Amino acid sequence: MLTYIIRRILYALPILLGVNIITFALFFIVNSPDDMARIHLGGKRVTQEQIIQWKSTHDYDKPLFINNNQNGLNKITDTLFVQQTIKLLQLDFGVSDTGRNISYDIRQRMWPSLAIAVPSLIIGLVLNISLAMLMIFFRGSYIDNIGGILCIILMSISTLFFIIGGQFLFAKILKWFPISGYDDLIVYKFVALPILVAVISSIGMDVRWYRTLFLEELHKEYVNTAKAKGLTHLNILFKHIFKNALIPIVTTVVIIIPHLFLGSLLLESFFDIPGLGSYTIDAIGQQDFAIVKSMVFLGAILYIIGLVLTDIIYTLVDPRIKFK
Repeated sequence: MLTYIIRRILYALPILLGVNIITFALFFIVNSPDDMARIHLGGKRVTQEQIIQWKSTHDYDKPLFINNNQNGLNKITDTLFVQQTIKLLQLDFGVSDTGRNISYDIRQRMWPSLAIAVPSLIIGLVLNISLAMLMIFFRGSYIDNIGGILCIILMSISTLFFIIGGQFLFAKILKWFPISGYDDLIVYKFVALPILVAVISSIGMDVRWYRTLFLEELHKEYVNTAKAKGLTHLNILFKHIFKNALIPIVTTVVIIIPHLFLGSLLLESFFDIPGLGSYTIDAIGQQDFAIVKSMVFLGAILYIIGLVLTDIIYTLVDPRIKFK
């Protein structure tokens, strides 16, 4: 297992490198370092000397991928891409283009993101699996049919509708929750509505997905064998079907890990939650490349960690799976 994990980590390095190359290329296609300097210094009246000083201060004074002023290997290594990639691999995110410590911001903002994401994941997982199993238990009945129709309706509604509708109904009309904002002393008041919206908006797609998984298991041979042994439908559903559907469920859940840390862009923006999602949105709006590349790189790392954890959990769910 240890050898497998080390091998997967080594495989991840080219992925991280590729993600970083794409991020650099896309960002600098839109903006050159000179354009970035003008944006942060205040527009068209900025002098060339100020631009050169800003680029030097923020380490944007080197060529992007190839430095023709150097010889040999230094043509590649003495570039903006290589220098900043080395820092990212060391998890040194540096400072933003506005002078803020990015690592400090991440440590501060990850907790509001987790305060929304973790309860949303746990509550949504339990609720959606339970509803899917209920539909399978009453398969073909009016409960299953009505549940399927409601799932399609919920899937057809935009998340924005749930956000705005939730703010209007629960915050403005019923006044159960604040419309937006965040306070470390009374976190639960400010995250309750975003969690509710996140859970409700996930019901349609997730319930149909879990129902499909359980329905696929229902038609397999081991279910017929269990029925022949006289096991009840409820017993078969919980002890056999659910257990054998765990691998795709685990795959779906563990891959969500990056979203747990990086937060929900829409929820945090509309509810004014100071998490990593709103942090990323603000950085894109301000064209702060230092933050954008750091968040993309962090997301890639978390995604790779999620994939490795998925493989490890597979061996716990199904002992027949072995890694070489």
